[in-house]
Amino acid sequence: MKNYLKYFILLPFTFLLSSCGFYSFTGASVPAGTETYQVNRFENNALLVEPGLERDFKIALEDLIQNQTNLTLVQSNGDLVYEGEITEYRISPTTATSENTAAQNRLTISVKVRFFNKKKEDDDLEQTFSFFKDYPGSAQLVGAQKATAHEEIFERITQDIFNATLAKW
Repeated sequence: MKNYLKYFILLPFTFLLSSCGFYSFTGASVPAGTETYQVNRFENNALLVEPGLERDFKIALEDLIQNQTNLTLVQSNGDLVYEGEITEYRISPTTATSENTAAQNRLTISVKVRFFNKKKEDDDLEQTFSFFKDYPGSAQLVGAQKATAHEEIFERITQDIFNATLAKW
């Protein structure tokens, strides 16, 4: 009798989830029939050019979409296409000491994204996403500190892109 009760409870829940269309627990709402995505090269057009930044950003965006959806990454003819450029890579002081030196610096990265949804063109988007990371003014942005700053900024920007294009937040 207990087995029947378990199925009686699970069956309506299963129908409820399947009737909502394709939905993932990450918040992605992918249109029916969408199976692939591609991330084209993001040109680095910032005034201050950081070598390899465009490659690292492209990989971060690909990985995030791969980890949060069931979509397959392709090199061409994707159902969803991401492209754009890095428009800003700027280091600026945010606070000063009494000796007029920077007490804290801020790295800001901005990325202009063009998103095309071949299955639902109303979802196409062109938007700039930006985020920053503060670090001590006495520190140089090199090595592990630079890598960590890039990772944190990319994590936030790619999640914002995902939310704007697939989660519709």
